[in-house]
Amino acid sequence: MKLLFHVTTAESGRLLKPLVMAARRANASFAAFFTHEGVKTLEDADLLAALAGSRAVVCEESWHRFCPGRECLVENGSQTINSALMAEAERVVSL
Repeated sequence: MKLLFHVTTAESGRLLKPLVMAARRANASFAAFFTHEGVKTLEDADLLAALAGSRAVVCEESWHRFCPGRECLVENGSQTINSALMAEAERVVSL
């Protein structure tokens, strides 16, 4: 995997969406991990559409904390998965 987008704030979606589209144009493989308030960015349907076909993982504890009672539309994961993705990525973009 070329890039890992590490999403930690609710405002990160403004930056993530164009970065995902740029990665797609460059044919660069990528994944995204959402944690803390960054899970709130997944409320954006356009962002979810942009992530389609890529691996998107949410910290399950953060999801339950910031989006209680809502269905998560991406893979549930843990900080262990986050660490594995970071080890796999050539570059990490922290947002």
